[in-house]
Amino acid sequence: MASPLYQASSSSALPDSASPSIAPSPSTRNARFSPPNNPSIANIPNFYTHPARTSIFNASGELNIPGSEPANTIDMETSGTEFGASTRRTGLPSFSRAFSMLVASEAAAATDSSFNNDEDNFFIPSYLENSTYVQKLQEAHKAKVQARETTRASANGVSHGSTTSYNQHPLPPGSHRGMSHTVIERPPVVEENDDLAPLPTRWNKEDQMNGIEIQHDGLIVKHVGPKNQHDRDHEACAARADHYMPPQCGIYYFEVQILSAKREDATVSIGFSTKTAVLSRPVGWEPESWGYHGDDGRCFTGQNIGRHFGPTFNVNDVVGCGVNFKENNAFFTKNGVKIGTAFNDVSRGKLYPTISLKKPGEFVRANFGQTPFVYNIDDMMREERDKVRKAIQATDGSAIIPEWSETNIIQHLVLQFLQHDGYVETARAFAEDMAIQKEALNLDPNSVVAYQSDRDDEDANNRQRIRRAILEGDIDRALKYTNAYYPHVLEDNEHVYFKLRCRKFIELVRKAAQLNMRNEAKGNKQVNNQTMDIDLNGSENTSWETDGGENATELAELERSMLEYGQKLHEEYANDQRAEVSKALNEIWALPAYQNPLKEPQVSHLLDRSGRVTVAEELNSAILLSLGKSSRAALELIYAQNSVLLEDLREDGGEGAFASVSDVLEGIPHPYQN
Repeated sequence: MASPLYQASSSSALPDSASPSIAPSPSTRNARFSPPNNPSIANIPNFYTHPARTSIFNASGELNIPGSEPANTIDMETSGTEFGASTRRTGLPSFSRAFSMLVASEAAAATDSSFNNDEDNFFIPSYLENSTYVQKLQEAHKAKVQARETTRASANGVSHGSTTSYNQHPLPPGSHRGMSHTVIERPPVVEENDDLAPLPTRWNKEDQMNGIEIQHDGLIVKHVGPKNQHDRDHEACAARADHYMPPQCGIYYFEVQILSAKREDATVSIGFSTKTAVLSRPVGWEPESWGYHGDDGRCFTGQNIGRHFGPTFNVNDVVGCGVNFKENNAFFTKNGVKIGTAFNDVSRGKLYPTISLKKPGEFVRANFGQTPFVYNIDDMMREERDKVRKAIQATDGSAIIPEWSETNIIQHLVLQFLQHDGYVETARAFAEDMAIQKEALNLDPNSVVAYQSDRDDEDANNRQRIRRAILEGDIDRALKYTNAYYPHVLEDNEHVYFKLRCRKFIELVRKAAQLNMRNEAKGNKQVNNQTMDIDLNGSENTSWETDGGENATELAELERSMLEYGQKLHEEYANDQRAEVSKALNEIWALPAYQNPLKEPQVSHLLDRSGRVTVAEELNSAILLSLGKSSRAALELIYAQNSVLLEDLREDGGEGAFASVSDVLEGIPHPYQN
């Protein structure tokens, strides 16, 4: 593969930032109507108060046992890392966080309407908080919720219109600026991403065997006995989770607490399976299923002949099951202690958390990460991430270009980045410093640091002027420079020109909003001063010193210019049928309808300064392409290529699931940072 450093001077194999793109739709405005509130969940007193995670252990690292229980301890082998062959049962203390799930189930029972609503049940297990994959899930979830709330608000507005209490404002939206119109905003279209498999959240009522019931919030499973003669022939009754365990997580883990079972014979099996595994037998007995059984402590892999693995488990025990997709194995825990690896060479495929019960009255509850786990899976995840990070740090970067040292590669990447972004003087000073360092260290005195030509310097200066104008919010100046230096760029890149036009309207709205805020601040200050005069002197001071009149005139003139420009922009693109153009225009047309859009969370992001950066980068890329250069710096290409490679490695649960480019950058020490 050619080095990105060499590719930077030619067209890139990766998509360029100059390609057409339109900012995502913002959350919609609903000044008159608000979505109905969801029913509140009844406050249920928590009788199972407990301290933090480590409270289930004593000072020696052993589980605390209630005084009423026998003083049993978890049997460990001499190594101290694996369970021994003893089958003595160990219960959890009453204050264990495991019992908090019982209280949560009562609260969930108070509102069962969310049982089938994945959007309402979205959560992030603590050990996956830094997962790139789960962060994508969170972004997708937020987009769905936003679209749903917008749809609900729009529906309420149509159906309740004049009856809502919020429809009491004497003036229509925008009338304070001389406009009288109603802003109708429609929810953005949320595209489903088939590559983003959701996390398991509950047991699936559509994927269970007769004889068991899934109760409350979908986490509790109870064996209720056979309903007919056919059910009596089943050796067990199993249920699978609603979603499979995404390999992109790297490690997936869940826990099951035994709430009720026969005292010394809990025929509960915990594990995972594919969709092809039959649910009428204990998990682990059928092909493509893996299970750990509580009655004999054995683990089973696709057949009813298992091997001894760990201790038995019974009432109040919490058993955890985890799959390490990087190592391709599965492990189990009991009451917060890892038993060990049960299965190696776990087959690839869609693996679902699975539970099976054999006897009526058996009663279990799952935890897929809604509440803290008994086992400290966070530390295990952190260890895996550290391993991958150390492997990355140990990689020799000089292999990118064999004839260069790693320092030389980094210096040239930085130099090319400065040249690419138009920092001419900084680039020249950096090149001179590189030459001085090489001479001082006697590193090939005949070597010459490559630098660009005077023509390249001129282009870089021109591009920097244009960039600076956009970053300062002066779009007219940026258009003037662009047409003067590169007259055909905007003609050949109409989508960039359109974004510049939209940005000018946004800057006019932003300037008007800032002036309005300053006027409000001055007005408040003057009112406060007037109040102080009354308090101190006992009489009202009628000679207020104010420049409110001048500011009001300036604001009115600015708003008039904004509206005139908006009308011209509307006329220019009135017949444009492109969906992205209509979407962008509808977004910015909503801005004047607000008294101060800078204070409105629904649209304030449109006025953010970061929008200037996006437009400046796209115009800069278009100019570079017109000059026959790469639209992206070599450093950007390397970043993008590494991100894509990590995404590929993440797909099957490889090293990419435990690392991201941003994680590596955040781990670099900053010597000048306080």
